[in-house]
Amino acid sequence: MTKKRILQIIPTLDQAGAEKQMCLLAAGLQREEFDVHVCALTRGGPLEATLRGAGVPTTIIGKRWKLDPRAFWILRRHVARLRPELIHTWIFAADAYGRAAALSCGVKRLVSGLRCVDPWKGWHELALDRWFAQRTDRLVANSPGVKAFYVSKGLPAEKIDVIFNGVAPAPGSGLTRRQLLDELGLPEGARLLGLVGRLWPQKRVKDAIWAADLLKVVRPDTHLLIVGDGPQRDRLIRYRDQVEIADRVHFLGQRADLADMLPHLDCLWSTSGYEGQSNAVMEAMAAGVPIVATDIPGTRDLIEHDKTGLLFPIGDRAGLASLTQKLLDDPALAARLARAAQTRMVAEFSVPVMIEKYAALYQELLA
Repeated sequence: MTKKRILQIIPTLDQAGAEKQMCLLAAGLQREEFDVHVCALTRGGPLEATLRGAGVPTTIIGKRWKLDPRAFWILRRHVARLRPELIHTWIFAADAYGRAAALSCGVKRLVSGLRCVDPWKGWHELALDRWFAQRTDRLVANSPGVKAFYVSKGLPAEKIDVIFNGVAPAPGSGLTRRQLLDELGLPEGARLLGLVGRLWPQKRVKDAIWAADLLKVVRPDTHLLIVGDGPQRDRLIRYRDQVEIADRVHFLGQRADLADMLPHLDCLWSTSGYEGQSNAVMEAMAAGVPIVATDIPGTRDLIEHDKTGLLFPIGDRAGLASLTQKLLDDPALAARLARAAQTRMVAEFSVPVMIEKYAALYQELLA
């Protein structure tokens, strides 16, 4: 069998949702059938080592500006030299640059990912999405909510498949709760709330800090652990200090040991204003951690209120605090939600199922 060469193009190799899914896919596709390559348009990141360790050839283009003709020509030369039979692009910048390079090089099959409900996109970004969609063989949304959003913006529904993100089974923790509390300097009885994600406006981390300030009045044992980094970090730390809650809200930065931390959380928060399908929420569900999250498309596809987690309206900080208090005060409820969420992840959102569905799509297009 002749291997089919697939090129995955993505903006960065940071520790983020789409990047994790792309790495799982690139490393997991059958080597006997697919010759997989990865190209990061802007920069590498922590996941570059993961790809190289899995034997996936990886190229960094080095795009420096929003409009960067030099980066486009480097990418185009790379595509022409590699001669892939199918290109799969992820996230807007890679979608635009990658598909333009593919079309100019005569690549026969194009797949593009729709990863998030993107209210930030203006008329020109959506016009570009529609133009490229007509020249793309298949669009892949990671949730029905994302598909519905893009259909409402004029993208062709008949070209959009839904393939859910995949999440690996929780590996168990190599860290005891006591070790984690000692590292953080927290007392034995501390109740740990987690928020994981990039620190930028979409995640509405300020809402979480506000809710933590409300919650401490009725639950003085609670501590919010914020895992991740981003452009709003300094601003959020200043806000936390202004409301005098530095002893309850802890910025931990990027953590390579997040999988070890998750099982020790009493609750995971997701305060995002919009998502595609949150990897942080899925990983917490797989680890048996109860979730309190915003009631938004994408997250709503994962969590059914009062069955696999609890949902609250965007920006309702008092609601977030109240639902969290309810979970902490009712261990039976927390355990029931956590078990149901974990069962759903295992049954419907496994990594092998995700890879199998993408492989079937590539086979169909390359047949």
